[in-house]
Amino acid sequence: MPLTLPTFVTRVACAAILGLLFVACAQQSTVQTTVNPQDARSAPESGEPDRRVALRMELASLYFSRGQYETALEETRLALAARSDLGAVYNLRGLIYGAMGDERQADENFQRALTINPRDADTMHNRGWFLCQRNRFDEAERLFEQALAQPTYRDGPRTLMTQGVCLARAGKLPEAEQKLQRAYDIDASNPTAALNLSEVLYRRGEFERARFYIRRVNTREDMSNAQTLWLALRIEHRIGNRGGVEEYGRQLRSRFPQSPEAQSYERGRFDE
Repeated sequence: MPLTLPTFVTRVACAAILGLLFVACAQQSTVQTTVNPQDARSAPESGEPDRRVALRMELASLYFSRGQYETALEETRLALAARSDLGAVYNLRGLIYGAMGDERQADENFQRALTINPRDADTMHNRGWFLCQRNRFDEAERLFEQALAQPTYRDGPRTLMTQGVCLARAGKLPEAEQKLQRAYDIDASNPTAALNLSEVLYRRGEFERARFYIRRVNTREDMSNAQTLWLALRIEHRIGNRGGVEEYGRQLRSRFPQSPEAQSYERGRFDE
């Protein structure tokens, strides 16, 4: 029987690039089940190997989400001691090493995961973003396209959004807009997709369209933040709507007075 690993939920891990451009940059796993790390780590190494691996992967993901990278790596080592043929473990190790800044180990683990499972779209996505962050744009683009081509892949919007951000980072704004528009059309309720699309449209000088998408984010206080308000303010400035600039400036001052965006507004540095 093949191992069924714990079900992980994808969390938006936003990385600031290209001004306000944000992206769900990797499949950062959090655990859906409740695990007591102390109890689990003290449990004897007994039972079926697949069950032990599932537990270790849950713990590794939990520690990774908390920023406890060394402990997360130890859990993946224990998982591999029980089953060394699981690409999902190497994929997670790639994310952990990437977060630790160990580029060589990160890429080696991503590649090992793809050697074990050449059709693993999650690893394609993660390695694609990893390469994009290192300006290896052509390689990243190929991996994103390969991930999207997998017939059973369910996270297409996430990859389309990440691909769009990577294209924008490479300076390919029309192509970036196309990918981000597709991601938004699939899931218009995703504020990250709306923010990314608005930023690219702003950079392309399409201010009215950019205004439409960022307004959808800023109408909800639980979705808006200093970055989204600042983008909206800059759009209003470009359009020449003084009232809009003042309103978003007021929100920046009252809600995020210590933010870099509020400081830039106070200094009138709208192009930062």
